[in-house]
Amino acid sequence: MGDNIQRVVSRQPCPSCREKGEDTKGDNLIIYEDGHGYCFPCSKYYPSPDQQPRESTNMSTNQLVEPRGTISEIRQRKISKKICEKYDVKVAFNQEAEIIAHYYPYYDKDTNDLIGYKERQVKNKGFSITGTNRGAGLFGQQIYSSGGKYLTITEGEIDALSISEMFDGKYAVVSVKNGAQSAYRDIKENLDFVESFENVVVCFDQDDAGKKAVKEIQDLFTPGKLKICKLPLKDANEMLMANRIKDFTQCWWESKEYTPEGIIRGSDTWDFLKKKKNVVSIPYPWKNLNKLTYGFRQKELVTITSGSGMGKTSVVKELESYILNTTEDSLAIIHLEEEIGRSVQGIMSVEVNLPLHLPDYEEYYTEEEEYTLWKKTVGDKPVYFYDHFGSMGEDKLINVIRNYAKSLDCKWIVLDHLSMVVSSQEGFSDERKAIDAIMTKLRKIVQETGVGMFVISHLKRPQGKAHEEGGQVSLSELRGSAAIAQLSDMVFGLERNQQADDESERNTTTIRVIKNRFAGLTGKACQLMYNKDTGRLREIESEESLF
Repeated sequence: MGDNIQRVVSRQPCPSCREKGEDTKGDNLIIYEDGHGYCFPCSKYYPSPDQQPRESTNMSTNQLVEPRGTISEIRQRKISKKICEKYDVKVAFNQEAEIIAHYYPYYDKDTNDLIGYKERQVKNKGFSITGTNRGAGLFGQQIYSSGGKYLTITEGEIDALSISEMFDGKYAVVSVKNGAQSAYRDIKENLDFVESFENVVVCFDQDDAGKKAVKEIQDLFTPGKLKICKLPLKDANEMLMANRIKDFTQCWWESKEYTPEGIIRGSDTWDFLKKKKNVVSIPYPWKNLNKLTYGFRQKELVTITSGSGMGKTSVVKELESYILNTTEDSLAIIHLEEEIGRSVQGIMSVEVNLPLHLPDYEEYYTEEEEYTLWKKTVGDKPVYFYDHFGSMGEDKLINVIRNYAKSLDCKWIVLDHLSMVVSSQEGFSDERKAIDAIMTKLRKIVQETGVGMFVISHLKRPQGKAHEEGGQVSLSELRGSAAIAQLSDMVFGLERNQQADDESERNTTTIRVIKNRFAGLTGKACQLMYNKDTGRLREIESEESLF
């Protein structure tokens, strides 16, 4: 190899890696100008068309030819001869005494025998390898004995030399073998050596690839051992070149200990407590329901369920009108079994205490009066509807909800009803799995965006008394999946005996709180009487004490 510098002309996916199922989307295979190729992660050599085929450049130790060149300072990178001697890094010069290549040695991690060296071409920054670095330790690993106090790991050999230079060789510094894409594999293969140190500082490039690599390796380490060093410049060598050695050492000493995602120190919880105290509860329009729930809040998922034809939609329309009249918040309404005109009419009906959708009331308002009512209830209100009738896929639904929350700043979302989303799912052989998937995504988007969500869900057939005959609702009867009960903050069951002989009983709905994550209080909450003349639900006091 020596002075025969080859220019890199392209990068491709490596067939050998693909066969092994490793890194199939990467461009690990480097093609040089003479047509030969080499994959650093798997050490596979690909001959050029005019070369005799060979399996690999892997050689035994006694076959490995030492690189041409000498140990010298790398002036262009501000690396001293002392540090190059420490790492046994050699360089090659051209006739003008310019450095044209660096040679980085790699040693077997078990025997410390030289098994390969990587050549870095200065002009075009291409790499090639003689021997192999497969089975080798990290670059520089052979220098240090296990069990030290500090180990720093970099993304490349030059950065390892640079940090050693800035520390005057005081602390152990090594590099992964093939850049950010090999960081996880390289560190995992040498984890015994790495973990033997009391503190491991990772100082990768401050670009997207480096940040991604840091995330990939984080959970390899014993808790409390790993520290992440963040730099104001791209990498350690840029810090050295800019003569910002003092800034680097400060960044290094201030490296933050990695804590697995989601783990919060007690000393960092004050803001969480303040945020919790700032949660605003909006009372429901029914006072006895508030005694159990303390109202409704953003970032809550409330499921309203009952048997068929029990008045779930009527309850929801009361809530929609109530939110628009008592708050200035934006509201999104997704009624999958109802046209937009009917949804609008429902809100207008609550406002004027008349069931405007029935033919008996069509002549109550002139078009001008109807327009004035529309402006008051919907036209001048921050409310959004969705022009869709029937089922819709879960991914489309989630995108719509995210748009309502983030782009339109909706604080409340009504989804009526869950079963219509389930019916359109492809790839799910049963309803339970489909509901699991949808509820998980709804829960996630509630947490992500902070919206308060009301979801209408159906019940499965009970073992005993039918829901339509006043049977009591339980969590076990939620249709299809335990995910609805598990992922909801509140679950309300509506109970009504549709077949009762007494008209008053037939039109009275009981709201039962069957899950209450906020306060833990459950049971019969309130009773609502439906007035067919007004189309409204009015809270009544039961003859028997509810509490």
